[in-house]
Amino acid sequence: MNMVRRYMRWLPTLVAVLLIVLIWQIWVDVAHVPQTMMPSPIEIAQASVEAWPTLWPATVTTLEEGAVGFLFAVAAGILVGVGCYASTILDAALFPLLYAAQTLPLISIAPLFLIWFGFETSGKIVIVAIFGLFPIAVQTIRGLKDVPRYYVDVALTCGASPVWTLWHVKLRVAARQIFGGIRISAAYTFATAATAEYLGARRGLGIWLQAAYNSFRMPLIFSATFMIIALTCVLLAAVSLTERVLLGPAGEDEDPDADQM
Repeated sequence: MNMVRRYMRWLPTLVAVLLIVLIWQIWVDVAHVPQTMMPSPIEIAQASVEAWPTLWPATVTTLEEGAVGFLFAVAAGILVGVGCYASTILDAALFPLLYAAQTLPLISIAPLFLIWFGFETSGKIVIVAIFGLFPIAVQTIRGLKDVPRYYVDVALTCGASPVWTLWHVKLRVAARQIFGGIRISAAYTFATAATAEYLGARRGLGIWLQAAYNSFRMPLIFSATFMIIALTCVLLAAVSLTERVLLGPAGEDEDPDADQM
């Protein structure tokens, strides 16, 4: 029953998407909108099938860059967050910078990485990792700071060391907020990778998108865009699944006695 209820929550979204696609198709057909201005969903689907032999390898490249960079971002973001939380000096020095770094425009930073790393895949992985770790580090710091004091007191009273308490108690309590930062990072991972490719790369969806733009093939521009969206949805689903496996449903973290206080 819970499974049916969970799937029913997605029904309005599915209906909305189908309606948008239907209205889009009808509008293009009725208004005779030229393909170079706005292709119809059917034209985009046909162009995607025809270009699949080149679209799929480009997608795999962006997938590899984004996935590897994202994993590095998660590991580095949590470690940086824990380090800043454990050190007052690091927190005072780095937290404002980490918070402000989230506003950095990729287009102004990516050229530096192209100079340093060239057009190879490693440069895109580094860009994804660096831009992805900022929200994770910030949410890790904030989550650890928000852990109620009584969790620590109970652990220390039972003989746990401060280090053990940090890694096994505080991080567990702060995990929901940390996953919030991971989810924010995941939402921009493949867009960051594709943008970095667009600015300079040998292969990937960014280069594929640039080629479609230069040749004025509007359906292929949408094809690349939808592939980036699809990759992002898959990554977000993987993050949500991982959170559920590691932490259980979100409701399980609620205090059962909260309503009685």
